[in-house]
This record gives sequence, structure tokens and C-alpha cells, in this order.
Amino acid sequence: MKDITLRPTVVTDLETLFQIQLDDEAGYQAAFTSKDSQNKEAYLTKYTRLLNDPTVNNQTIIVDDVIAGSIAKFVMEGDAEITYWIDKKFWGQGVATTALKALLTLEKARPIFGRVAFDNLGSQKVLENCGFIRIGTDKGFANARQAEIEEYIYRLDI
Repeated sequence: MKDITLRPTVVTDLETLFQIQLDDEAGYQAAFTSKDSQNKEAYLTKYTRLLNDPTVNNQTIIVDDVIAGSIAKFVMEGDAEITYWIDKKFWGQGVATTALKALLTLEKARPIFGRVAFDNLGSQKVLENCGFIRIGTDKGFANARQAEIEEYIYRLDI
């Protein structure tokens, strides 16, 4: 059984997290990436700023003493939302589900929302396994795909 834990993200984690998010397949699945996700300086600047934002709870996911990804709660347009990014080598092992359940014990804001590309079945399953209900859809420009795509909106009330 893998030991999956969360700890507050620190600046020294950002180098590893930057490398993880460079994976093309993972970017395609995430779809809604930043315009300059390949720009290390922009990434480090953005996430260093977010580490100091009291409305954002950035956590690093650790699997057996290895950084396996990140998960965070942030506020967008007054709504609490979650986001996560898992290193591809840990996909399909329950890491995201375990990490999200752990984050939901730290973050009490409800309702809390998650958004996922319409074809990202793995992430949809993670949200559903954690009690999120699909409540609607939206369309947005997915930088990683250079196209407008549909995204599903999920909500957790309890």
C-alpha cells in the first residue's frame, strides 16, 4: 500500500512541480492550462505568488517520500474550487482520489467546485469518487488543445 500524504507546498517544490506539468499527455488531459505553461520563469513567478495568497491552499502530494503532484483550493469569482495535477507515472493508482479526500478534510468551504474537460474520464472519476456531483457544463478555450472545448462542472455540498 502506498503512503499518500499532503503537505503545504514550499518554494523548493516548484521546480519538481514545473517538470511534472510539462508532460504533453497530462497537459492535453488537463486542457485548461496557462498560456505560458512551458515558461519556467513565468511558472515559478506565478506559483511563488500563489504560495503567499491566503485564499489559496497549495498542497504537495507525496507518495512514499516522492513528490507526485499538487492539489489546491482557490477562489474564483467568489466560489471555492479545487485543482490537482498528478505526475503521469502515478495515474490510475488512487493518488488523486486519496489526495482530494485529504484536502477536503482540510478545506471546509462548501459548496466547493471542480471543473474537468469533457473527455478527461480519469479526473471525472476522481471527483465522483469524492462525492462531487456533475451540475452543468461550460465552454472555454483550452490552451493545451488550442481549441474551445466543453468542460463539466462538479459541485460538492457536504
